[in-house]
Amino acid sequence: MINDHIATNIAKVLQQVSSAVEKYQREPASVTVMAVSKTQPADAVRSAAAIGISDFGENYLQEALEKIEACSDLALNWHFIGPIQSNKTRPIAAHFDWVHSVDREKLLRRLSEQRDPSLAPLNVCIQVNVSQESSKSGVAPEELPKLLDLAAELPNLRLRGLMAIPAPAEGFTAQKQSCDALASLFAAAQQKHPSIDTLSMGMSADLEAAIAAGSTMLRIGTAIFGPRQV
Repeated sequence: MINDHIATNIAKVLQQVSSAVEKYQREPASVTVMAVSKTQPADAVRSAAAIGISDFGENYLQEALEKIEACSDLALNWHFIGPIQSNKTRPIAAHFDWVHSVDREKLLRRLSEQRDPSLAPLNVCIQVNVSQESSKSGVAPEELPKLLDLAAELPNLRLRGLMAIPAPAEGFTAQKQSCDALASLFAAAQQKHPSIDTLSMGMSADLEAAIAAGSTMLRIGTAIFGPRQV
């Protein structure tokens, strides 16, 4: 049964995305909405999936594994977007389609070694600490090229792009400034690595600025599911 509240919220989000895509002359198919379903029950995932959302982002491994199992009958793409402890890479490599939060060499090597070669390559985005915040995960921009080179070489991985969680900012201009910083790194990375096609950037509060700056994948939680459940 579809949750009417979630259905209404998704319609609003998709309209916002459509309006921004048109405003900034983006191709309609160039922006994917990932529903961030952390702390949400499997029924919420099923509601969103029934409305057409196929990409879901999770931060907490054990909770995510339970939802992946509960929704295993659905054709969904599961994205791990939270901080990664090196002792948790094996289940991430085994059960997810994408990982957006890789920020060090050890994680890349472990994910590659632990991904079953019979599965499709694990799609990887390198997380960049674009705002240089000590409280946030992510590689420093100057260290990014080395990680990109390694990700492109390792077996069982497919380098797809960059991810960032810019510092919160008030207003479109300030938000776009942070997004533009990652977009510049993205453009430079594409020059060397043609497989890169994903700029994972933009959340509920700054999706217009992210689309204006070139985001190809938005991570939307609150605007779809409402306040986080605890």
